[in-house]
Amino acid sequence: MRAVVQNDKKRARLAVSTSRKTAVGSAALTLAAAALLSGCAGGAEPATGHGGPARAPDPQARAAAEQARLAAAARRWGLDRVPLTPPAPPARKPKITPRDGFEVDGQEEEDLPPVFTAVPTKQRVVFLTIDDGAEKDPAFLRMMSELKVPYSAFLSNYLVKDDYGYFRRMQAQGVTLNNHTLTHPYLPGLSYEEQKDEICGMQAVMKREFGRAPTVFRPPYGNYNGDTLRAAKACGIRYAPIWDEEVFVDHWEYRDWDRSLHPGDIVLTHFRGRDDWDGTMVDDMRRFLNKVTREGYAVARLEDYL
Repeated sequence: MRAVVQNDKKRARLAVSTSRKTAVGSAALTLAAAALLSGCAGGAEPATGHGGPARAPDPQARAAAEQARLAAAARRWGLDRVPLTPPAPPARKPKITPRDGFEVDGQEEEDLPPVFTAVPTKQRVVFLTIDDGAEKDPAFLRMMSELKVPYSAFLSNYLVKDDYGYFRRMQAQGVTLNNHTLTHPYLPGLSYEEQKDEICGMQAVMKREFGRAPTVFRPPYGNYNGDTLRAAKACGIRYAPIWDEEVFVDHWEYRDWDRSLHPGDIVLTHFRGRDDWDGTMVDDMRRFLNKVTREGYAVARLEDYL
């Protein structure tokens, strides 16, 4: 009888020991499986802190935060509302041709740069272009950067050479810098060679100071002749946009009889301040942005359509 009891105790101890080993083994297998799965998932580092694994930002949350930032910037700069966001650049660029009546003899035969005042598009976009470079207002750079408004600058060397760094900062913000001649002369009054010196000379300055010679050129005052476009082509220019509307700090001027904005219109203004206007470039941009936004237009980047 004593032998039976002792055998029962031995079997009980053996059962308990086996149970414990099984539990430990199962736990080890579970941990090993977890480690294996972690490795299959890309070898992620263990999460630190108490928040668990980091999550990718929600695209909707990012968009809402950016809209709130733009709304705050619009209030800070005194706008009536947030400027509209332009559509994505077209996958196929529109064909740019000269505006009717703006051609020169030999335009097609010599494949001369077209002079145009608008880009053919049905999208409700306009293009802001700013000429010469006289005023170098740091508040203007901050405003356009904070509001993410694109524009194109057409520079004349005699006005920008005292501060190339200002325009390098502009370029670093994504602005394209284009050719507006060395000294801003009335080009049709010059010979072909003189015009070429003005345009090619500015190409060399742009290459030296800003890293590239542009393919876009605006003739001063919007005046040109056949020699202007031949000289521009010889200097590497492909396009010669002028403008359909011009905005000043206190009024707008229009080329067309209907005195209205149209899809694809090119708008001109100048680098000017209180020495020339009754206001600043910030005031000028406020007038421009309030009008185009109110009329349902976004500001797009001209070079994205060329």
